[in-house]
Amino acid sequence: MTDVQETDIDIQTEEGVADACLVHPADGRPRPGVLFYQDAYGLRPQLRKMAGRLAAAGYTVLVPNVTYRLGRAPVVELPEFIDTDADPTIWKKLGPIVSALTPDLIGRDSAAYLRWMADSPLVADGPVAITGYCMGTRLALWTAAAHPDRVAAAAGFHGGMLATDDPTSPHLSAPRITAELYLGHADNDRSLPPEQIERLEKALTDAGVRHTCEVYPGAGHGYTQADTPVYDEEADERHWAALLGLLERTF
Repeated sequence: MTDVQETDIDIQTEEGVADACLVHPADGRPRPGVLFYQDAYGLRPQLRKMAGRLAAAGYTVLVPNVTYRLGRAPVVELPEFIDTDADPTIWKKLGPIVSALTPDLIGRDSAAYLRWMADSPLVADGPVAITGYCMGTRLALWTAAAHPDRVAAAAGFHGGMLATDDPTSPHLSAPRITAELYLGHADNDRSLPPEQIERLEKALTDAGVRHTCEVYPGAGHGYTQADTPVYDEEADERHWAALLGLLERTF
């Protein structure tokens, strides 16, 4: 695998400074850019490790702390191994933080992230790709819709609340998306029941969006996150194969 370099950086947004992790091949050559959206637990060692694996495959990966308005990561102190069944207070703290992320807010912030990537000598010219996890799937879809000229591909894994009755539901942004999408859904996910999957699929198809939606049998919500009890190694490796396949088709 390619040696990588990891750096902590700050990105100026319209409303403050977002701390972020940047990981790229150590040779310093410009590589295709990937905007990596966190899950609810935020920027932490697990996501840095995932970004490193992606960078080692030949990409420059930016992982912003999307909750920077509340402070630098970690916004909420979490144990090394995150078990919300053992400590239900974790979600009590995280719930309001997740709910505060709206399409308008993410549209503004993502403009800053994408501008930073466009200006960086470590990112190759042209559109970028996005990958998102858990709530990051919503952010990926909102960003792809807000900046169709800058996003060539977007992936999301174990995303939830993707096709609800809320007027900000991500599936409603499908007509503005030009990127190719790959969505790897968790199995029996209460945050993405079958009726939402069907509604999302119909919205993407009706809008003519190139997409693949798959349910990973037996894989629970959060299956890519090795610092949680729901981690599923088989599903995680399937996720890597799907994500790298999408990036190879794109760049």
